[in-house]
Amino acid sequence: MLINTFMRVTSGKCHLFWWTSGAKCRDVLTSRRLSSSSVENIVNRKQRKGNTMSGKTHLNIGTIGHVDHGKTTLTSALTKVCADNGFSRYVSFDDIDKAPEEQLRGVTINASHVEYATKTRHYAHTDCPGHRDYVKNMICGTSQMDGAILVVAGSEGQMPQTREHLMLSKQIGVKKIVVYVNKCDLIDNEVQELVEMEVRDLLNNYGFDGDNTPFVFGSALMALSGNKSDLGEKSILSLLDTLDTYLTLPERDTKSPFLLPIESALVITGRGTVCIGTVERGSISKGDPIELLGWDEVIKSAATDIHMFGRSVDSCEAGDHIGLLCRGVKSSGIKIERGMYASKPSTLSLKNRFEANLYLVSPGEGGRHKPISQKYIQQIFSRTWSGGARIDVPDSEGGILMPGDHAKIHLTLQYGMHMNIGQSFTIRESSKTIASGVISGYLPNIAVPKNLGVLELPELIKSDQNK
Repeated sequence: MLINTFMRVTSGKCHLFWWTSGAKCRDVLTSRRLSSSSVENIVNRKQRKGNTMSGKTHLNIGTIGHVDHGKTTLTSALTKVCADNGFSRYVSFDDIDKAPEEQLRGVTINASHVEYATKTRHYAHTDCPGHRDYVKNMICGTSQMDGAILVVAGSEGQMPQTREHLMLSKQIGVKKIVVYVNKCDLIDNEVQELVEMEVRDLLNNYGFDGDNTPFVFGSALMALSGNKSDLGEKSILSLLDTLDTYLTLPERDTKSPFLLPIESALVITGRGTVCIGTVERGSISKGDPIELLGWDEVIKSAATDIHMFGRSVDSCEAGDHIGLLCRGVKSSGIKIERGMYASKPSTLSLKNRFEANLYLVSPGEGGRHKPISQKYIQQIFSRTWSGGARIDVPDSEGGILMPGDHAKIHLTLQYGMHMNIGQSFTIRESSKTIASGVISGYLPNIAVPKNLGVLELPELIKSDQNK
């Protein structure tokens, strides 16, 4: 006798359906008998969900912009319109901002990930926080994007975090921006034109192609409420068409060894530790050995399972946003944290000293007014991690760096991390971005005490002796 089974989770309960050839279906949990048409609907929904990516090119995008300009509302509206067209699952506003503290304060704190699709493309969408207190989560989310949607409220125009997000996106490496002018139901056509002119100038100032950047005008809230006017669902359809045509697919490095910057990690009781992030390069299959490293720690593990937006897959490659179930992490006694890397064994090493080219942002760009020289300690942000760092300007560069100038500096980290030659980073001070840089070389590792300020660097000791 052929027995068919199908499992479904609803309201926190796992329902196991079984049926035999020619017999009606029974839900084992509720002992409820289902008609053949009900079974067919359940299976069709499962198959439709599994085929979201079938035969479609994949792109990582997201929303950036000032707080309360409508980024999360637009994200939800995109999933709704795509769901109405049968290409994805609708994700409500409350399901995106689902953390209790987010719902209490009414602002996005953590970067959230959703998926949707058009006829030709599959998108992994990161909804970034706009509040200046959570810029580190914005940097983490933007580091995984191939392109971005800049959301600007037409009723307010460009704001401080609009400018900062554009500056950070350029530093991180986002090349193309699509602008969605939101809340257009509150303004007239003349104000729309003024906002467009202002934002195009801003894009040019930060190194983007503002003259040719596409603009879409609409209201995400109207689209979310089902309004089918030009400012409602039609604006979302226009935005999706623009994303399909304007954003180009980047070249994926699938030949290099596997590398996954870990955005977050969680422990599932009875299953193990899941590392979440976007694959930067290479590919991985179930069962492959991996190393988890960062924060002065190295753990040997293996990829037990791979999930992409709730679907278990046999393998993945560069550009895919995944959850990686890792074996044997709990027994190591080491906690997996954001900023660590999952990689092919013996392909990465941890270092805590680097040479870098640094640009100190001028006061006119929102930077600091005073120069920096030796023992300057602040927070460094790169890819998915942030931590304490010390900057020293060597005597060969004059021993001092003025705002608005470039210099080669020595960078010392509190903990050993992996950084590639050419990897960008950002320095922030008192909730504002004050410097950006690129790694240009490695220096010998050094034992770092808890206080970076008391660390005596070899080159500084030699310099003092020469004086």
